[in-house]
Amino acid sequence: MTSDQIAITGIRGVGHHGVFAHERADGQEFVVDVCLDVSTRAAAGSDDLSETVDYGLVARAVHALVVGPPVDLIETLAEQVASACLGFPGVRRVAVTVHKPHAPIDVPFDDVEVRIVRGAVDA
Repeated sequence: MTSDQIAITGIRGVGHHGVFAHERADGQEFVVDVCLDVSTRAAAGSDDLSETVDYGLVARAVHALVVGPPVDLIETLAEQVASACLGFPGVRRVAVTVHKPHAPIDVPFDDVEVRIVRGAVDA
């Protein structure tokens, strides 16, 4: 079985996720990447959006989670994003990366990332 992929990278939003009070109060930017394993064969043959995953709707769903109700851990946010993506018809598997580039770490760093991969059977 072959699998095609639709990737959406750099979905940004200000969220209030974190375990510290200042993270909840002030908020900070989070960036999410998703890579959806799907079959694009039917859509490629028909040139019909209804035959594939509407990545605009996926991006909106992910963004809503980023800016939505806060969670303590970005691991939890990643799991919520994966579940939302797997809820779209035709998505067999998803890889999610949640970036927290302004995490409260007291040494110089570029980014903190949590990466997870979930399949429809894992849900």
